[in-house]
Amino acid sequence: MYRFQAQLPLVGLTTVALLSCAPGDRDAGEVDPTRLVAQYAPVRLSTDLDRLTENQQQMLPLLIEAAQQMDALFWEQAYGHKGALLEGLRDPGRHQYAEINYGPWDRLAGDAPFVAGAGPKPAGANFYPGDMSKTEFEAFVAGHPELADDFRSQYTLIRRRPEGTLEAVPYHQAFAERLDLAADKLRQAADLAENPELERYLQFRAEALLSDEYRASDMAWLDMKTNTIDVVIGPIETYEDQLFGYKAAYEGLVLVKDREWSARLSRYAALLPGLQRRLPVPDAYKRETPGTDSELNAYDAVYFAGYANAGSKPIAVNLPNEEVVQLEKGTRRLQLKNAMRAKFDRILVPIADMLIAEDQRRHVTFDAFFANIMFHEVAHGLGVKNTINGQGTVREALREHASAMEEGKADILGLWMITTLHEDGVITEGDIRDFYVTFLASVFRSVRFGASSAHGRANMVRFNFFEDESVFVRDPDSGRYSVDFTQMQRAVAGLSERLLTTQGDGDYERAANLITQRGVIAPGLQADLDRLAEAAIPVDIVFHQGVEELQ
Repeated sequence: MYRFQAQLPLVGLTTVALLSCAPGDRDAGEVDPTRLVAQYAPVRLSTDLDRLTENQQQMLPLLIEAAQQMDALFWEQAYGHKGALLEGLRDPGRHQYAEINYGPWDRLAGDAPFVAGAGPKPAGANFYPGDMSKTEFEAFVAGHPELADDFRSQYTLIRRRPEGTLEAVPYHQAFAERLDLAADKLRQAADLAENPELERYLQFRAEALLSDEYRASDMAWLDMKTNTIDVVIGPIETYEDQLFGYKAAYEGLVLVKDREWSARLSRYAALLPGLQRRLPVPDAYKRETPGTDSELNAYDAVYFAGYANAGSKPIAVNLPNEEVVQLEKGTRRLQLKNAMRAKFDRILVPIADMLIAEDQRRHVTFDAFFANIMFHEVAHGLGVKNTINGQGTVREALREHASAMEEGKADILGLWMITTLHEDGVITEGDIRDFYVTFLASVFRSVRFGASSAHGRANMVRFNFFEDESVFVRDPDSGRYSVDFTQMQRAVAGLSERLLTTQGDGDYERAANLITQRGVIAPGLQADLDRLAEAAIPVDIVFHQGVEELQ
């Protein structure tokens, strides 16, 4: 998922300044909540209901109600009891900021607390006992190999028994009441579906929520081709688990397809196998064949819930995540066009005005922004899902670093794909320089997501790599950046090779070193990011959404 997340400062500090400090370094009681909330530009989520049938209009509230259950479930996973926190926050700004973050920790300030007494955020959120260490978990699994699959499952909570030992509790048992409510709403929506593929998916997804068996519903979701209404719902991304990267977080997205823009994207999915063969790595790292049943579509998002709504907001989705499903059928790439346009207009354009050289600013375009994000999602399907040396999946081998490595790969490989297809004459829209300059401007935007975001860490690595490779020149007088287009092409191929081989080798140490050593903000970049904060350029967006916003 292409997550463009948001947050920020203390009095006298910018959001990004907090990235370089440990979460415990700031006094939560001194944080100004008004300034925190002001970092988010409000955006109303709606769609043109006139293009929908009566049944489709009736489906939307039901799907939103199902997604709202994911919201409550994610609160439990990320923090615990929502009411216990919010009821104690009398300051409206701090209350609102806790709702934005789904807890008392600032997602774009390295999860620094902004509520007095909150303490540091557990790396494992609320998926694991707060007093459990990685060593205890691994020792328990080593001593009980028959339980290893349950303990490492994406769909179990780890809890402590009364006598002190650990146990794995399936999601569908731990969250049975809310999952029953969500499944019922999906079934009601299925009864209204005029599209048989959508009806089948909603029925399958309802069953999946109650069993934690998601493969059949993922396959049904991929089979949908002509639906106008869509919903992404369930435990999906594992970014929230920063202890092991095992546990999936609940989220929901309710979407309406933009058919005109979707038609523009349909030709690219068939190119994946050929692009896989041309990756800038040895053959061993491209031996897998990506699924050819992939789709690219554009949507208006009308509701975000759970992990998808926490902190910064996604503007594109590439799912399903399961490697078996991806290799057999591919994925679907969903571009969230209305959210994307809001971020471009409200955030990226003002950033470019401040940090991109005047003679290159014309190359920052929405079409290039849209394409860069689209090919980021396409790039998730390239490379390998399984290590080439028998260490299991890339996700298993790289553990908590897998998400940052995958997001970094998708970013840089997406630009490699654009370069390749532009040279082939497949992409004819726009100047290749549009994609490069827009990409650099987007790096400035994304590093503001912070150290708690996989996308933020990936962008820090990329910026430092670009600097090492002289991809850009910074004018010391104006503080603005110019792209060296020749060096950009070389650096894109070089970084693609480094990330793809690290994944294929399952080299945990190499990944850890890359993220630890290069995933940092140097003082020069920090000063430029401070200028963005001083100019009150938003870091991300927050939504006015719900059934009432659709009227």
